[in-house]
Amino acid sequence: MTIGLTQEHLDLRDAVRAFATRHITEDTLHAAADADKETLPAHWSGLADQGLLGLHLPEEDGGAGYGLVELAVVTEELGRATAPGPFLPTTLASAVLHAAGHRTYLAPLAAGTTLGAVGLAPGTLALARAADGTVTVTGTSELVIGGHLADVFVLPASDNGRTTWLVLPRAAVDTTDVRSHDLTRRSSRVTVRSVPVPAVDLLDLDPRTPRDLAATLFAAEAAGLADRCVTTAAQYARVREQFGRRIGQFQGVKHRCARMLAQTEQARACAWDAARAYDAVDRTEATLAAAVAGSVGVDAAFAVAKDCIQVLGGIGFTWEHDAHLALRRAQTLRIALGPATAWRRRVARLALDGTRRTLSVELPAEAEAVRKEIRGELRAAAALDGKDRLTHLADHGYTAPHLPAPWGRGAGPVDQLVIAQELQAAELTPVDMIIGGWVVPTIIAHGDPAQQDRFLAPSLRGDIVWCQLFSEPGAGSDLAGLTTRAEKVDGGWRITGQKVWSSMAHDAHWGVLLARTDADVPKHKGISYFLLDMTSPGIDIRPLRQITGDAEFNEVFLDGVFIPDELLVGAPGAGWKLARTTLANERVALSHDSVGSGAEALLEIAAASDGLDDEQLTTLGGHLCDAQTGAVLALRTTLRTVSGQQPGAEASVAKLLGVEHQQRVWETCMDWQGSAALTGEGERLDATWQFLNARCLSIAGGTTEIQLNIIGERMLGLPRDPEPTEKG
Repeated sequence: MTIGLTQEHLDLRDAVRAFATRHITEDTLHAAADADKETLPAHWSGLADQGLLGLHLPEEDGGAGYGLVELAVVTEELGRATAPGPFLPTTLASAVLHAAGHRTYLAPLAAGTTLGAVGLAPGTLALARAADGTVTVTGTSELVIGGHLADVFVLPASDNGRTTWLVLPRAAVDTTDVRSHDLTRRSSRVTVRSVPVPAVDLLDLDPRTPRDLAATLFAAEAAGLADRCVTTAAQYARVREQFGRRIGQFQGVKHRCARMLAQTEQARACAWDAARAYDAVDRTEATLAAAVAGSVGVDAAFAVAKDCIQVLGGIGFTWEHDAHLALRRAQTLRIALGPATAWRRRVARLALDGTRRTLSVELPAEAEAVRKEIRGELRAAAALDGKDRLTHLADHGYTAPHLPAPWGRGAGPVDQLVIAQELQAAELTPVDMIIGGWVVPTIIAHGDPAQQDRFLAPSLRGDIVWCQLFSEPGAGSDLAGLTTRAEKVDGGWRITGQKVWSSMAHDAHWGVLLARTDADVPKHKGISYFLLDMTSPGIDIRPLRQITGDAEFNEVFLDGVFIPDELLVGAPGAGWKLARTTLANERVALSHDSVGSGAEALLEIAAASDGLDDEQLTTLGGHLCDAQTGAVLALRTTLRTVSGQQPGAEASVAKLLGVEHQQRVWETCMDWQGSAALTGEGERLDATWQFLNARCLSIAGGTTEIQLNIIGERMLGLPRDPEPTEKG
């Protein structure tokens, strides 16, 4: 994984990783950590010679003319190596100076012949302005990362109640070097004694900008640190044995590693979004993205580094293992940037003022030809009403455009996004097949022509409503444990058993049913996939009332229900494969909403209140950060698909984190409503209903624990859970 998504960014990632592997070894790290004084690392000239120090700077200032995303890609990789030296302090200094239009030091900073550092808190630094216009600065800064080696300091100072940023050469300041918590990149305090500051060195920029840039680049480095920690922990958990088993097989370890990966992807996503937002026309939107990065990114790396040491156990607590170097750096970044609570409050205030992060995909030029064609076709649908409109859309492939013709349009990712945009613009909504949305692809892939003719068009038009009959009282996520029996009889099969949690069974016309047709083969091989007429004799449907008071789920009892042979999909025993079917040309969707209904509900409650205290602002900001990172993870998945890449970890992570976010946010809504939330269940979809309903989100479709197992096993390569032993 990497911050960048384009092939150019992947190539850049690979080049920097190869360089770091050659030049930044364990010996390099420990030599830097054990040194009495920080010195410029041997690999510094290599970074400069490759132009990596000036990627984000214009060519006329000695740079490469790229942008902050490219710099973030490199910063992440060097963070992954816990690279010693002043790369981050120097590039941050040049980014701030470039933002201020201060060009004096840009070329030497890009060349690596001048080193920079940026202070993020004034300490006692303050400006004094004389009547003749002379400005002097006096005081001592807070710790400045990279101060041991810096030639140029970019510092904030108090200026009559506001913050002004200035640039000073080393000759104008005194530095007090400390050994530093981060042993591989050390910090200093900078003291200035009534030094005159020329007007040109008082930086003309929004005082938020340097900290926004720091939040972005710190989050990028944090993503690299976290990635290194996840890899280290997973590699160890795959081979370390305790109690006769590899420790990665223990769910406590496996789930810890899976959550480490999730936090790493959050750090990576928010750093990427902040870097790409930096050049946005709307500066408030850019500063919102940076504030999310400041809130999420560095804290994620700190948490992952701690968990890495926990997984490593005793070896992780030794000086010789470099896990503590990642922990030290993450903690240094975290404290230097300022508490995450302050960043969360900033996110909350921006959102309360109406700032939102707009998410979009820049489609290739050929999308416009598709758009013109689609727009013309949709005019005919717009002229129709009701059922005629839905039928027209279905018959022209718009219910599920990703499906192959004649049922869909065979639309690739780009075409799907164009179609979604045009349907929204025309205010057209095709049939939502719900369960049918994955029944139909299964029939396309595995059904015979008669089944396809009978079921596909009516399903796409909304004439058939489907339900799913998979789960059983003793087999929820574990479909291999099914006990419902299908006995072969003349002309078909007799089904006996019980299904549960069957959404819409009381309204459905047809159901898809898994039943065991062969008890003498391994469990997952003896399952078959049937289509069931829900009006068949022998079916008893009993609604299950949920904690919301609604009854959307059902128990379904099957007592000798007959299913004709022609309603068996595929071969007997192939049901396991059919149940897992997804077409290669999958549905692609993009949400433009970076907040979501729950967080918007919180914002509405906040707006109607007399004002939020700091604790409430922090809570609100945390929920908004979770919502935005979830939306950005989904955007990254869409962009991968549009560019023809394989999905990354974002989709699984977004599902895991999104469920927990929804549960937390609706709980907070009730908290903020106070006793008003306890006066009755209220209307469907209000905060109280949503709070209760959200409990199912971490159960339905595979529990959170199963999702963590999947992430641990499929993405981190941790050993699978042991097979259950047969009872004698």
